[in-house]
Amino acid sequence: MWIGWIVFDLLLGDVRSLKEKRGIIRPLIADLSRRTEAAAAEVGAHDLHRRAEIGVSVVGGDAAHVRDVLDRAERMLAEEHPEITLLSAHRGLHSSDD
Repeated sequence: MWIGWIVFDLLLGDVRSLKEKRGIIRPLIADLSRRTEAAAAEVGAHDLHRRAEIGVSVVGGDAAHVRDVLDRAERMLAEEHPEITLLSAHRGLHSSDD
């Protein structure tokens, strides 16, 4: 079994409140979950209205599949959401044999 995760540090566009931030982040997380079939959640920067940390995790039978899902999530954020800027992405991959 392989477990992979990726954490995205995002800069949001013209956002002036935490309420506006939620209006961007909630649909983004739902889209990530639906399109990658992985778990996604806001995992940091909760009190900053122009920054967000989104985590995506996946469990799979082989490392290649897990990497593919994480790559898809990263491409989706970088290419399909002009309202955000992807500042960084940190990922990890572990085997149950580790």
